[in-house]
Amino acid sequence: MSNLDLSGKVALVTGASRGIGRATAVRMAEAGARVAVNYNRSEAEAQDVVREIGEARAFAVRADVGNPDDVKAMIDAVVDRWERLDVLVNNAAVFDLNRFEGEDYAAWQRGWQRTFDVNVFGAANAAYLAMQAMRRNGGGKIINVASRAAFRGETEFADYGASKAALVNLTRSIARGCAKDNIVASCVAPGFILTEMAKAELEAHHDDIINQIPLRRVGSVDDVASAILFLASPMADYLNGVTIDVNGGSWFH
Repeated sequence: MSNLDLSGKVALVTGASRGIGRATAVRMAEAGARVAVNYNRSEAEAQDVVREIGEARAFAVRADVGNPDDVKAMIDAVVDRWERLDVLVNNAAVFDLNRFEGEDYAAWQRGWQRTFDVNVFGAANAAYLAMQAMRRNGGGKIINVASRAAFRGETEFADYGASKAALVNLTRSIARGCAKDNIVASCVAPGFILTEMAKAELEAHHDDIINQIPLRRVGSVDDVASAILFLASPMADYLNGVTIDVNGGSWFH
């Protein structure tokens, strides 16, 4: 574990009250980091994560990452508490069906707007503000959680797929533009993972989904958290702008 050591580091994980975010926060804490656990509505679950980690090394911070003012308050809260920010994991995301065949134009627009507000603009705003703190401490890491949908072309939730493609490109832009400040960016692109967000799709299309995966199983949150921990660790210091697929071989690009 020595090469995965995050002792002395401060990490902020958005959407950390459950799913991939929760698993990531716990794994980072186990590696020695102090962790800010972001949530929006799930305060009780976020406090459970804090208790699991230990209140001396974690705290919960509420923010709707789709709200720029909330994002600033979140970053400020982390820096005010621990005087630094070394790792930002942009995990918070929204997902809902938004079919081309729908007849409600206003609902179509609301879906695209909210999806991009959270999945893209929220991540970009958090990265922009986090990098200000990172520069003061000699650098840092930004890890974005994208999706297989970024590369596949989605027929029932094109807004989600497009938002995750934007997140991959944001990662590459940060990688090229901010390496001079010793800030590196990377990305993970999970396939179907057993989370609450994916539950409805997994239940509706379970057999079809399993048939897409050569490993014949849906991924776990720990599969993704392990990749994120690796990217946050010194073992991945020379990985900049990369996207790691965590999909069991179900999609290549």
